[in-house]
Order: sequence, then structure tokens, then C-alpha cells
Amino acid sequence: MPSTEPQSVPPANVLPKVAAVKIADGERLRSVHLPGITLTVRSRPPAREGLPPALYVHGLGGSSQNWSALMPLLDGVVDNEAVDLPGFGDSPPPDDGDYSITGQARAVIRYLDASGRGPVHLFGNSLGGAVTTRVAAARPDLVRTLTLVSPALPEIRVQRSAVPTGLLALPGVAALFTRLTRQWTAEQRVRGVMALCYGDPGRVSEEGFRNAVEEMERRLQLPYFWDAMARSARGIVNAYTLGGQHALWRQAERVLAPTLLVYGGRDQLVGYRMAQRAARAFRDSRLLTLPDAGHVAMMEYPETVATAFRELLADTGKSPVGERTDGVVEDEPANQTTGG
Repeated sequence: MPSTEPQSVPPANVLPKVAAVKIADGERLRSVHLPGITLTVRSRPPAREGLPPALYVHGLGGSSQNWSALMPLLDGVVDNEAVDLPGFGDSPPPDDGDYSITGQARAVIRYLDASGRGPVHLFGNSLGGAVTTRVAAARPDLVRTLTLVSPALPEIRVQRSAVPTGLLALPGVAALFTRLTRQWTAEQRVRGVMALCYGDPGRVSEEGFRNAVEEMERRLQLPYFWDAMARSARGIVNAYTLGGQHALWRQAERVLAPTLLVYGGRDQLVGYRMAQRAARAFRDSRLLTLPDAGHVAMMEYPETVATAFRELLADTGKSPVGERTDGVVEDEPANQTTGG
């Protein structure tokens, strides 16, 4: 019987040509070649010279485009760059096929070391939240502040709506899903993703939907698309099982940088109930809860997230000011326990 495991893909230099990646007004794309990986970096020209650098890291199945709504709102306070993790967006797969959380964190660290941009204001969503947590714990010298939007940190009771994504980690499931959904159009796939990731998919504009469909059509032409998804999902599941100093919650406790946590009340992938545990785990944290947001608050409510980040910058170094959960920032007292 033939194997149903995702097959290895050809080297990046012989991959087929596909449609160009979308670039929003004011954005630039460039490729950065590093040992073992090639990363595509999306950037915006800073409003003025001397602004501190920021780096944004997307979630599973996402790309640097996921930050295109937020970045221009912060042009006046940071020098914006967003990275396509290996195997996602316009970045080819890593040479070693390592899609683990540690492997992705190593790619981010490698880029920051090579670029000399650190320390940065580091942002992460979902998978990118787990990756940036590991970066901040391992290399505090590279991180000024940490902003996590629905970070993929371990949950004991995973939501039912998140189970199908986790199942991609099982051998053969990605290949099976590919066969079962062969007749699905890119539009059908995008509607499914938006229903899962947005608190209210109706907030997506017609132009935004069309762009997402075009991007989905582009990605489906990539021979490594499902392999990257499956291996990355497996990387998240494996990270959830690690104990000791490598456990993600233990690493969250080691983060020294002031941390902004953003959670959506309608998130179907990361439990809203994890917000308070995260606020206790990160020692210098503040919490922004958005009851109507889903899994990608920086795309659904970019203005609110931008305001919260600006307040984080303004208040860094000040004492906590209390707790609020009405769509604004909450300051949490320092605490090194994981809570419950």
C-alpha cells in the first residue's frame, strides 16, 4: 500500500513559478538568504529615521500579509517588518524540513542576528505566538516588548472547533484531506477559513475576500503547501507535550520583556479562558480582551490593537494600573506562576 505521508518536495530553486504575492500600498518584499533557509520579509518605510524596529510573525497557514492592516497604523512609532516563516507565504521550505516551534524560532533568531535589527518589538499570532514566546525566553537581548495575539500555548481542554486543525498533525491526514477536498474551490476554502478564524466574517470587505481567494489559489499550486501545514501542525502538538524547561508555559514565565496579550471572545482555535492564565504566566503583562473578535484580532480590530500597543510603549516601566476587560488594555501585576 502506498504511503499517505506528505511527500518530500523539490529544492526551492526548482519549485514551479506561481502568481506573485500581493503587496499593499507602501509595502516592499525582499528575500533574505540565510544558512538553510530563505525568508521573505515584508516591510514598510518608517515615518522617520531612528524609529525602533518591529518584527511580526504569523500563524499556521498564514503569512506576513496577516499584518498588513496593523503595520501602517504603527508607521509613526516603529520600523515595521513582517516575516514569512519557512514554507509559508513566499518563503520556500527549510532545507532540513524542520517545522517545529523550535525550528521556526531558530529561523526568527537567525534573521534577527543576521539583520542586526534587534532588540525589536516582537509580535506573534497563534503559531507565531508560540514561536515568539520561545524567542523571547531564549534570547531576551533580541526583544524590547512582546505582543501576542491568540498565542498557541498549551491547553488541557482543546475546543472542539480546533480539533480538525490538530488532526493535520496525524500521519496521512493531510493527504487524505487533500483527496477528499480536491473539488473544493479556492472560494469555498477561504470561506471555511474565515468562518473559523474571524469572530464575524462579515467584517471582511469584498476586496479583502477577493485578495484572500487569489492568495489561496496561489498557495494551492505550491507542491509543499499541505506538507508545510501538516508538519507545522505536528510541531505545535509536539510542543504542547514538552515538559521541563522546554515547556511553553515554563518559557512564558521566563520572558522578561513587557508583554501585551490579546484574546478574542469568539476565538474558535485558542480558548478565551486561557487569557487569565497567560496574564499570570508572563511576569510583566497586560491583557486586551475583545469579546467580539476571533483568532486574528490584528486583522479584525487593527485600530484597537494598535492603540493597545501604543499604550504599552507609553506605559513601559510604569506600575500596573488595574484590570479592565471591556476591549481595552488591562495591566496585570508581575507573577511567575502559571495559574490554572
